[in-house]
Amino acid sequence: MRSAIENSVVILGAGIAGISAAYHLRKAGISAAVYEANATAGGLLDNFCIEGFRFDNAVHLSFATEPEVRAVFDRTPYLTHPAVSWCWDDGLWLKHPVQNNMFPIEVAQRVELISGFVARPNIEVKNYRDWLNYQYGEAIASRWSLPYTEKYWTVPAEQLGIGWIGDRVRRADLQEVLYGAFTSETPSYYYVSEMRYPCAGGYRAFIEPMIAEVDIHCQHRVTGISLSRRHVYFDNDRSTGFDVLINTLPLPELIALIDEVPEQVRTAAGTLFATSVDLISVGFRKADVQPNLWFYIYDNDILAARAYSPSIKSPENVPAGCSSLQFEIYSSQRKPQTHTPEEMKRNTMMGLQKMGMVKDEDDVLFMHHKKLEWGNVVFDLGMEERRAIVRDWLETVGILTAGRFGEWDYLWSNQAFMSGLRAAEAVKLRGVGQ
Repeated sequence: MRSAIENSVVILGAGIAGISAAYHLRKAGISAAVYEANATAGGLLDNFCIEGFRFDNAVHLSFATEPEVRAVFDRTPYLTHPAVSWCWDDGLWLKHPVQNNMFPIEVAQRVELISGFVARPNIEVKNYRDWLNYQYGEAIASRWSLPYTEKYWTVPAEQLGIGWIGDRVRRADLQEVLYGAFTSETPSYYYVSEMRYPCAGGYRAFIEPMIAEVDIHCQHRVTGISLSRRHVYFDNDRSTGFDVLINTLPLPELIALIDEVPEQVRTAAGTLFATSVDLISVGFRKADVQPNLWFYIYDNDILAARAYSPSIKSPENVPAGCSSLQFEIYSSQRKPQTHTPEEMKRNTMMGLQKMGMVKDEDDVLFMHHKKLEWGNVVFDLGMEERRAIVRDWLETVGILTAGRFGEWDYLWSNQAFMSGLRAAEAVKLRGVGQ
C-alpha cells in the first residue's frame, strides 16, 4: 500500500536547478519538497571517489558573474585557474581555439589552411556545417571542426542547428588567425578570463550551502504523474500530492511519466535526444602527468572527445604525490555506444601513451568507468520547434520547468542555478504557500 503525503510545491530532481528553486522558495518562506532518484543530491554536479581520488561527473568549472550565483558559490573557499585550454591533434599540442594557434603546424599546411580561410564561402547558413564553413573556410572546418562535431555531438554538423552557439564557439577573425600563424605567444581567446573551483569537496561544494537548507528526499524515482489527481508516484510505494510541480527531469522522461498527454506532445517529446557520456577516470601514481587543466582531442582513433585534470582543479582531489585525468566519450541514440567499458579503458591507455603522458602502464594506478545517461541536449535541426510544443503544453497544465534538461537547453551550472531561481519566482507569483 502506498504511503501518501501532501506538499504544496514538489520539485523533481535534486540537481542544481531543483536545489536552487527549493532554496529560493525557502528564502521566501515557501516550503518545497525535492525528490531525487539517486542516493545523493547534486545531479551532474555530484562527484565520486575511487581509492582516495575524487572525480566530478565530467568537467565542471565556474565562471559565474550573476550576483545571485556568486552570493552562494563564494561562501565556499575556491581556487582560480586561467581559462586556457589545449588541443591534441596528430602529434601536436595546439592552444585552443586551433584556428588561432596554428604556429606549430608545418608551413605548407598553414598556408593551405589560411588560404581556405581567406576564400571561405559567402553562403546562406542553414545548419552548423554551413556556419563552420562560412566562419573558417572548408580547409579549417574539415581538419578540425567537422570531425570534432561528430565526436562531441554524435551527429554530423549538417544535422545541427545554430541556435545553441552563442559565445561557445569562437567567431573567425583574420587578424587573430594570422597572428597565431606567426607566433606561439598568443593571448587567450576564451569567453571568460578565469575559472573557479572549490579548494575541497569537488565542484559539488559550491552548492553545499543550498543543499544544507532544503528538504531533499533521495532514492525516490518517479514512476508516474497524475495530472487529474495532482499526484506523483515513486518506486518505493510512496506518493505525494502537489499544488505546483517544478520539473528538472529530462523532458522526454517527464512526458513518458504523465498519464494524460496529447499525442502531438508525446510525439514531439520522443524526438528530443541528448548525448550520454562514458567517463574514464584515471589515477596516476606520480604527480604532473597531465599537461594542462583541460584539453580537446581531435584524433579519431582516440574515442574521448575531451579530458580534464581533477588534480589540477584542486590538489585535494588526489592523494599526495599523485595526479588524475578524466576522459569523456560521447554517444547518443543517433550514435549508440558500441564499445565495452574494457575496450574504452584500453583505448584511453593507448591515447595516454600516444599523447606522451605515460610510457609505462605501471604509472596508472587504476582506470574507472562510469556512464552518465544524460550529458548535453542535442540541437538537431528543428529541435527548438518540437521543444516548444512540449514546453507550451506543460505550461497549459501548470507544470514549471527548470534546468538543462527541464528547459531542454544548453545551460551551464550558473545558468541552471538562475533557471531554478526563475521557477521559484514563478511559484511566488502564483501565491502558493503564502
